[in-house]
Amino acid sequence: MRSLAPELLDLLPAEDARAQRSRNDLVRINAVMRHAAVMARALSDFPEPAIFADLGGGDGRFMLSVAKRLAPRWRRVRLVIADRQDIVSASTRAAFAQLGWHCESVTGDVCRAMPDADIVAANLFLHHFDDAALGHLLAAIARRARGFVTCEPRRSRLALAASGMVGALGAGSVTRHDAVASVAAGFKGREISELWPKGPWALEERTVWPFSHLFAARAL
Repeated sequence: MRSLAPELLDLLPAEDARAQRSRNDLVRINAVMRHAAVMARALSDFPEPAIFADLGGGDGRFMLSVAKRLAPRWRRVRLVIADRQDIVSASTRAAFAQLGWHCESVTGDVCRAMPDADIVAANLFLHHFDDAALGHLLAAIARRARGFVTCEPRRSRLALAASGMVGALGAGSVTRHDAVASVAAGFKGREISELWPKGPWALEERTVWPFSHLFAARAL
């Protein structure tokens, strides 16, 4: 059963040094989990979107690593990063522009801020929501897009053991706390599929070894 607890990064101001360190930690953790490659591979099954939304995309560095993998196929994309704060740097926006992508940000409650988009993606984001709120969010995505991909923590003994060792990667106290909390709130089986709205959708949900959980939805 999923167990949700507040994650410290969500409670810190963007300019707090601990938050900045934690965001840097997440770059390394995403690299270890291979999430950029996993997400790019899943997204490559979709045709190039005119509008592509990233929910909870933070400073945009993760999606930039995904975009670099997709750019040979997705050449002109309007990327909208929806988050509570606009913390995407000018240099990150410029890096997107070099790929032919236009990056913009929207802030506020993600269900309200989320734009209509051809495809929506999220990384390490859905596990922040309890099932009731997550069902509401997934329904909003299904109304606004024709495709959705997310990479989340896998709720397993192996992932829990690994989350307790992120200090070996140089992670700070915020990340050490949040890593354990995120695995406890993570997913397994078909837990996301069961919350996705009924209808003409092709769903994929599976383990990505060793620590991750992938869900993808495509409108039929």
